[in-house]
Amino acid sequence: MCQHQPQCPPADAVDHEAACLVAFHPEQGWGLLCNGVVVFEDTGELLPDGRSVPPLHQVAYGREAYGRAA
Repeated sequence: MCQHQPQCPPADAVDHEAACLVAFHPEQGWGLLCNGVVVFEDTGELLPDGRSVPPLHQVAYGREAYGRAA
């Protein structure tokens, strides 16, 4: 149970990423939020119930993005 005031959003809330970071391991590329969600540096997530959220992929810019060779 979250002890923060105001309480952090639960893992099943739309804004669950707004929960407080309680453990951070940048050398391994992940952090643990107060609500039990594990967030990864590639923006993927692992929810407490075992479901995963795939990473958001950024749009590539430059010649490669338009199918042209450099």
